[in-house]
Amino acid sequence: MDCLFCKIAKGDIPTHKIYENDDSIAFLDINPSADGHTMVISKNHHENIQDIPEDLLGKLSKTVKRVVDILEKGLKTTHFTIGLNNGKLSGQEIDHLHIHIIPRNEGDGGGSIQSVVQNRTENPEKIKEKILKANG
Repeated sequence: MDCLFCKIAKGDIPTHKIYENDDSIAFLDINPSADGHTMVISKNHHENIQDIPEDLLGKLSKTVKRVVDILEKGLKTTHFTIGLNNGKLSGQEIDHLHIHIIPRNEGDGGGSIQSVVQNRTENPEKIKEKILKANG
């Protein structure tokens, strides 16, 4: 497989690793939004959140929590934006599920997750009906 993150997980590409366990690895983003911007990935290749088995997603979530604790102590902040881009239209650049942990500080110029997209066109009741109808 020619996946950049799989190569990082195997140790074929050097990175600034800050945490690793049997299932996942956390390393500093090569193009960070803030100091300490960290990526958490599964060591197994899964393209997106729909692709990863639930048990591995649970393990990945535990790694995210552990890495937040590590960053909190090292960077002296308790504020983080944590998220993932799921699919190309959301901004996912590498087809390997990865979770961003971005440390936040007063006056950093960043916004909330809700500020990423502002494109609401239907009322919530119609959206709910559409979702529930498609899912039986």
